[in-house]
Amino acid sequence: MLVDGKWQGRFHPVQGTDAKGGFVRQDSSFREWIGTDRFPAEAGRYHLYVALICPWASRVLAARRLKGLEDIVPITIVAPWLTDEGWAFEAFPGASGTDPLHGSRRLHELYIRADPHYTGRATVPLLWDTKTDTAVNNESADLLRMFGYAFDDLLPPERAAIDLYPADLRDDIDALNDWLYPRINNGVYRTGFATTQAAYDDAVRELFAALDQLEARLADGRRYLFGERLTESDIRLFVTLIRFDVAYHGAFKANIRRLDDYPALAAYTRRVYGHPDIGPTVDFDHIRTGYYSIEALNPTRIVPRGPVRILGDVDVG
Repeated sequence: MLVDGKWQGRFHPVQGTDAKGGFVRQDSSFREWIGTDRFPAEAGRYHLYVALICPWASRVLAARRLKGLEDIVPITIVAPWLTDEGWAFEAFPGASGTDPLHGSRRLHELYIRADPHYTGRATVPLLWDTKTDTAVNNESADLLRMFGYAFDDLLPPERAAIDLYPADLRDDIDALNDWLYPRINNGVYRTGFATTQAAYDDAVRELFAALDQLEARLADGRRYLFGERLTESDIRLFVTLIRFDVAYHGAFKANIRRLDDYPALAAYTRRVYGHPDIGPTVDFDHIRTGYYSIEALNPTRIVPRGPVRILGDVDVG
C-alpha cells in the first residue's frame, strides 16, 4: 500500500482486521461530486478507471451504460490481476493496456498524483478530472448514485428519464443497501479474507443466511428487488451474485451452497444479466483470472478451467 506517497511492501488484500481476525475494508479517500462548482458536469472532462474483475467498479460501469454515458465519460480498464504493486496497466484481452492520460504503469501512481502524501490502498473505481488533473471520487456507492443523475442535462430524454433512485423508493432502497453491504457485497470478502476460523465461520453463516432471505424475497416471481423497476439496489446485488459461482464459491470458500442452488436468485441473476445494458459489463475471463491471481488466497495462481456454465445456462467457458 501507499504510505505518505510511497509504495511500501507487496500488495496484500487484507490491510486491516478486527480483534477477531475479520476483514476490515479501507474507507474511500476522494469523495467529491459531479455537479458542484469545482466539478461541473461536462462531456469528455472526466475519465473513469475500472477493473472488470471488481464488483465495486462494475456497479459504476452498469450505471454508466444504463444512462448512456459511454461518450461522456470514457474509461480505462486495468489488467485483471493484482501485481505486487496493486492494479496495473498491462496487456490482457479486454484490458486497455496503457494509461492514456499519464502513461502510468500502476494505478497507485495516479493516487499520488492527486495527493503526493496519500496513505492507503489504490482502488478502483477511480473518477479523474482531466481539466484540473486530479481525482474526483473513488467510492463506488457515490459514483453509482451520481452517474444516475449528474449528467442528465447532457443526455437524450429517454436516457435522462432512467431513474435508479426513484423518490418514492429512496427510503426502501437506502435500507436495503445498508442491509446488502455487510452481508452480501462485503460479506463475500469478509468470508474470503477472514484470517481466523472464528471470523470465517461468522462471515460465511451471515452470508448464506442473507442469501436465504433474498431467495425468499424473490420467490414470488418479482422481476427485480422492488418489483418491475430496476434500481441501484439491483445493480449492487447483481455484481456480487454474477461472480458467486465463478469466483467466491471456490477462491473465497463461500461454498455452503452455489448460487445455482437457489432457484429464485439464479433466475433473478439471469434476468439482470440478460439486460442489454448490464450483461455487456460482465467479463468472466477477467473475473476468473483476477480472483485466482490473488496470491494470498491462491499461492500457485493457477486459474481453474471451470465452472464452464453457471445459473443453469450461462456460458462462462
